[in-house]
Amino acid sequence: MSRYDAKRLPRQTGAAGWNAILPPQDPLPVLDHDLTADVTVIGGGFAGLTAARRLHQLDPSLKVAVLEAGPFAESSAGRNSGFMIDLPHDLASDNYAGDALEADRAAIAMNRKAIAFAKGVAEDGALPQEMFDQAGKINAAATRAGDRHNRDFAAYLERLGEPHTLYSKAEMQELTGCPHYTSGLYAPGTVMIQPAAYIRALSAHLAGQISVFENSPVTGFEKQGNGWVVKSLKGRITTGSIILANNGHLESFGFYQRRLMHICLYASMTERLTPEQVQRLGGEARWSVTPADPMGTSVRRISGSYGDRILVRTCSSFHPTIETSTMRLRNAAWVHDRKFKERFPHMGDVQMEHRWAGMLCLSRNGSAAFGELDQGVYSACCQNGLGVARGTLQGIGAADLVVQGGSEIASHFLAQPEPPKLPLEPFASLGANTYLMWKEWRSGKE
Repeated sequence: MSRYDAKRLPRQTGAAGWNAILPPQDPLPVLDHDLTADVTVIGGGFAGLTAARRLHQLDPSLKVAVLEAGPFAESSAGRNSGFMIDLPHDLASDNYAGDALEADRAAIAMNRKAIAFAKGVAEDGALPQEMFDQAGKINAAATRAGDRHNRDFAAYLERLGEPHTLYSKAEMQELTGCPHYTSGLYAPGTVMIQPAAYIRALSAHLAGQISVFENSPVTGFEKQGNGWVVKSLKGRITTGSIILANNGHLESFGFYQRRLMHICLYASMTERLTPEQVQRLGGEARWSVTPADPMGTSVRRISGSYGDRILVRTCSSFHPTIETSTMRLRNAAWVHDRKFKERFPHMGDVQMEHRWAGMLCLSRNGSAAFGELDQGVYSACCQNGLGVARGTLQGIGAADLVVQGGSEIASHFLAQPEPPKLPLEPFASLGANTYLMWKEWRSGKE
């Protein structure tokens, strides 16, 4: 009999700043009783909630249940930087460009399907522009190498036929209030999301249609007859099918052993800026930059009901345990403060209020962990650092597999080769962390 027990449960480091700056939300229920469902979704992030919404769209008569291990928006989904990117964004490259035009055109078309789906979520949840902003993003450079990366990527976008604009140093300072950047490459297709607000809105909307539970970690599931029994701490669900949408924690249930890379990223967010600080900062009220070098520093300026704030994200580390430590977070915080001062030397009195870590999942070849793993058990995991867009796509694809046996989106992921195995420990951790440190050092001022 097939049985899969969780070797570990998700643990987070630092309170998610995106969630902390929002007003308190009414909690959703804990699974504290037994019930039946047609489909049970394990994981309440972008992939899991998207899968649940898509299931309900395809067949409103389905009994669907979603189980999230902790509070919604405190998981990795509420900890990312909120870039829903349509264009190629290869984190292993020097400038994000891929190497196959037709494959990248297909990926762009897929990403835009995810954006269209998310726009429907934003409309249903009445998310204001400050939380779902179709504003585009900028690749910001601070060195000659970064300028070259921007020009190279601009040339690639020209070949793809994608709109873009190159900004000068003066234009970047006028836009951001930041004298640090030497050039910028603007692309209009990215949607900037307040990730915690999006997850909150989607989970609350679904709670009126299906069974949605938080603080209900799954400890295991086993085959029973033609279906499965999913076990949580206080209740069980007898279900026909399961969608695993728990990203790296797919491995915690025994799947894809030594094939998934668990990388932690770190972020800091300032306190509310005072009116005087906002005036001194200058620039526009909202903007978002990714570094011209993928291993550099991402920065967002946000404004709205939660005040004017600046987010800084950089530093990464490899953790087969799928969790980091408070010491690592403290070390990253020191780097964030230094990066903030480099970019905003005129804002020395601004303090950081929130700091957090978030896990992402990658494979060595960029493939997803997607498809049917056992009879009636499906995976929508391993988004390779692009959790907002690819998580949404994989959630759609997994739901399509369950209800209608497939779709164009499902076929896109099913056609990818299997993620290859990683070296044995401790060589995997030593190699990965050394490589990450070297890449971050090489990115320099970026």
